[in-house]
Amino acid sequence: MFELKNATMIYDMDKEEKVYAMRNINISFPDKGLVGIIGPSGSGKSTMMYTMSTLKNLTSGEILYNGRSITGIKDAERQTLRRDEFGFIFQRHYLVPYLTAVENAVLAANCPKKEAVEKAKEILLNIGLKEKELDKIPAKLSGGQRQRVAIARAMMNNPKVLFADEPTASLDHENAYLVMDRLREYAKERLVIVITHDHSILRDTDMTVEIWDGSISDVKQGLLQETA
Repeated sequence: MFELKNATMIYDMDKEEKVYAMRNINISFPDKGLVGIIGPSGSGKSTMMYTMSTLKNLTSGEILYNGRSITGIKDAERQTLRRDEFGFIFQRHYLVPYLTAVENAVLAANCPKKEAVEKAKEILLNIGLKEKELDKIPAKLSGGQRQRVAIARAMMNNPKVLFADEPTASLDHENAYLVMDRLREYAKERLVIVITHDHSILRDTDMTVEIWDGSISDVKQGLLQETA
């Protein structure tokens, strides 16, 4: 689904000492499955996600999505791609403060409101929110609960690719594993890319990419790729 060819991202281009967030990365990703991208802070893992999802532009190189280059596409094409094909879970949840958990989850839903509300409730309950919390505004929810609302919002339109940047950072281990189990289930028919520094949440991934100083240091294939 994704192929990166000599993908390079340089920050501080106008300075004498340039910072390479990505350095000549070449890699292909599967059409579906759970992919973990892991590395320490500043290793370039989030930059990889941002460039693959068209939120940032490469300095050089190319990214192909379904065989088509998405490097340098027009803004309107980027917006259409992100709306119709991609879903996003960020470290910060970016919830609307005066809307309830359910209302936040359905904010960008592309189906009728009644259907969207029922779907949002089902997803929220599946990833650990309680019935009594569905109608609470973000200020009345814990950080972990707010993150689960953000995850539900990302899943609402059944995106073909779900990008998750540290999706369990604000959760305890029990709830982190609950969320990862839900993402793993979602990844059976779609591609889920999880950016993290925590090895413990990447159990049973189909592919794990380790990044160090902007370069890929290791790629481990899981059961899905080995038996494909």
